[in-house]
Formats: sequence, structure tokens, C-alpha cells
Amino acid sequence: MSRAFFLVCVSVCGGLLRADEPAADPTQATAAADRYETRRIHDPNGIGKFYMGREIAHVMGFAGAAWLERSTREEEERLTLLIRALRLKPGDVVADIGAGSGVISMLMAEPILPGGKVLAVDVQQEMLDRLKAYCQQLGVENVEPIRGTQKRSGLKPASVDMAIMVDVYHEFEYPYEMLADISKALKPGGRLVFVEYRKEDPAVPIKEVHKMTQAQVRLEAEQPEFGLSWLETVHVLPMQHVIIFRKQAAAESGPAGGSGQQ
Repeated sequence: MSRAFFLVCVSVCGGLLRADEPAADPTQATAAADRYETRRIHDPNGIGKFYMGREIAHVMGFAGAAWLERSTREEEERLTLLIRALRLKPGDVVADIGAGSGVISMLMAEPILPGGKVLAVDVQQEMLDRLKAYCQQLGVENVEPIRGTQKRSGLKPASVDMAIMVDVYHEFEYPYEMLADISKALKPGGRLVFVEYRKEDPAVPIKEVHKMTQAQVRLEAEQPEFGLSWLETVHVLPMQHVIIFRKQAAAESGPAGGSGQQ
């Protein structure tokens, strides 16, 4: 595989546009209504919908491909360092949530051989088709495109060793529902990785609603019903947090955080 080629492929972070959803029952609809708040006055780069005090950002979809394909991306984001920090191993089943055309999926595909698989989840069929074409072109056989929805990843329960979201979670229109679904897809002991631009750092040249603080990520991810506990925050990227959570086994109680850096 050509790593340079991978790094200029578009990883449309999120690309999470509306898709058909099964009708929710009235109880679920009421809970969702209480969970989210809509405000008339809000950041123009957000959708005016708030969750746990945070405004949800507009999706950067296919129209943003030129920026995502920029030749300076590796220098700015150091994706090779990210892949190294994930400590992938042969045989792992990993999910790339909001995979777009698959640059992250492609970079993860090789370290998990032999026997490993990347489940590349996106809601845009055109991006999944593009990903499939790249895989065929490059002879990559262990990346499987999966069509998700706004509220569901399409992953089977207890099926993945690690799920990763690179600059995508802050754009989920239904973050609670997506985290509930993704957490169910993790095997006991599996890891969930958030890669988000650091809102704590005003020097990071990204629109404010497209950044998240580590505290906000933990607030949203560590809700008891998800069964996730903070494991570590890896500080290797120039502008982004790499915040890693662990799925607790059913018998576990209380936090199971690791010894990572804060």
C-alpha cells in the first residue's frame, strides 16, 4: 500500500447526513426531547441544537473534501503518530465511525493483519462507494464498508475491539443515541477513541464548535448507562486530543481508568 496515497485521501470526518430511521416509541421520543435543547441565538457554524451544554456543529460533508484532501494534512495532524498511538495488533476488529472515503480505515488496515478487519461506517453511500473503489484499486481486502444512520452505527453487539471517531463526534446530531449504540458494539474491555481538536487551546485554528475540551468529552462519554470508563489521554498530536475509554465488563462496578496522562 502507498501510505502517501492514503494521507491525501479524504477522510470525510462525519459525513453524517440524515438517513431513514425507524420510528421511535413515544417514551423514547420524550426522552430525546428532554435530552436536547434548541436555541434561536447560536454560533452560525452550529446547528442551534445543544447537548449537555455543547452546541452540535454543522457536518463537514463531501463539499469539504478539498480541505480534507490538503497535501499538508500529515504535517498538520500527524496521522501516522495517531495510528501508532492506537497500539493496534493483528486480529483486531476495529470500527472507523464516520469513515468517509477511508483514509483512517486504510491506515489501520495493515497493522491489524493477519486476521483483522476494519469496519468503515458512514451514512453517505457515495463515500462508501468511493472507499470501496479505493480498496479495490489498492488491493485492500480487510476493510468492510457499513452504512449507518444518524442514530445507529450498523455494528453488531459486542463485535469490535476498538472504535474510533476522528474529528466526527462533535457533529453527531444524536450524540447520546450514537454513543449508546457504539458502546453496545464494543466487546468487554474494548476501547472507544475520540480524536477531537483541543478547545482548551485558542491557538488551534479551527472553528470553536468543531473543537471539544477533554472535560466535555468525558462528561458525555462517562454516563453510567454507556459502561465506559476513561483509560487515558494520549498527547502526541499537534492540535488534537486522543481520548481513550474502555468498555467495562458486565460484572465490573465503579471506574476502571488506567494510568494514562491527563
